[in-house]
Amino acid sequence: MKVTMRPNDSFWYYSELFDIPLVLLEQSNPQINARQLMVGETVQIPGYVEHTSPITAGETLWQLAIQQNIPVDMLQLTNPSADPDSLQIGQEMVIPERVDNLMVTGFEHYTFDKMVRNIQRLTTVYPFIHPQTIGSSVMGKNLIELQIGSGDKQVHINGSFHANEWITTAVIIRFINEYACALTNKRPIRGFNVLPFFMETNLSVVPMVNPDGVNLVLDGAEAAGPYQEEVLALNGQNPDFSNWKANITGVDLNNQYPALWEEEAGRKPNSPQPRDYPGPHPLSEPEAVAMADLAGHRNFSRVNALHTQGEEIYWGFEGMEPPVAQYIVNEYRRVSGYRPVPYIDNYAGYKDWFIQEFRYPGYTMELGAGVNPLPFTQFEEIYQETLGMMLANLYL
Repeated sequence: MKVTMRPNDSFWYYSELFDIPLVLLEQSNPQINARQLMVGETVQIPGYVEHTSPITAGETLWQLAIQQNIPVDMLQLTNPSADPDSLQIGQEMVIPERVDNLMVTGFEHYTFDKMVRNIQRLTTVYPFIHPQTIGSSVMGKNLIELQIGSGDKQVHINGSFHANEWITTAVIIRFINEYACALTNKRPIRGFNVLPFFMETNLSVVPMVNPDGVNLVLDGAEAAGPYQEEVLALNGQNPDFSNWKANITGVDLNNQYPALWEEEAGRKPNSPQPRDYPGPHPLSEPEAVAMADLAGHRNFSRVNALHTQGEEIYWGFEGMEPPVAQYIVNEYRRVSGYRPVPYIDNYAGYKDWFIQEFRYPGYTMELGAGVNPLPFTQFEEIYQETLGMMLANLYL
């Protein structure tokens, strides 16, 4: 919600008036110098939306404020042209409304387009969530990163490296919604006051690394556009793409990284496939390049790549992981019940490369149990298992 700065207004006053932590106001208005506020400037108030209500006969601003359970000055701020002494019957008044529930629901069949709409809604209501495009998919879809937090510690989480593991995107977006809502309402999550986490940690998330593949899995060959004939051929003319893991050109994005890539390529398919083909060379695909560039330009203290399935956490690579990696994975285990696995005979993944390149902790988290693609009926259980690990990324 947007308001216009009046004489003698301040971020501190808005924080008190709207009962919003001051840091969230500052992070929601990065273009404004809080020490040199200008009358007439537009200020974004996080955690609020607007609706309108008509004035009834004899109704005063004071009565409307009591009816809406908000301060009178909140109404005056959002209705700067209204004269409190001469309100007219039927006059539409803008009413600020606090958002105190999750805005994003309906995660079944969670396509790229649905995710984009949800992100637009979240960043409008919670402008302290900062979106940016870090690259594009083969078909030109934006690879979107969201950042939330004002701290120096940088932690990264991503989802949907594999197309038929799109439920990981839904988990990430649900968490961002719950986190933002808890911040603006000063509400704990699992007993944690999350505002200190916001102050300490800058959380980076790329919810959908493989948008072309996700849409193919969910919407079929028509979603492949000019690649329709190719994906049908790779899928044996089968219109069911539920087992497709690769990007739209048949490259497995989590086998794309120069971390024993040659060894992995030697035992995997040597041509495009619905899964497992590591590409003609490391980082051949734009999605993989974008994720590598993101890590290269930041100082992530650790990364989490969310996958499915197995309820396991892979956390080592060739002994290059730092000692603290085991402490962190043990905390993940405590809060999720997932089993830590230090080494597996599988290379060239994103977390492998991150550990090798930066010597910081990297984790592949296999969410849920069963056989991919996991049924959406597991979503709530998976989310609750993952929530503890999400919070751990903020406080560790």
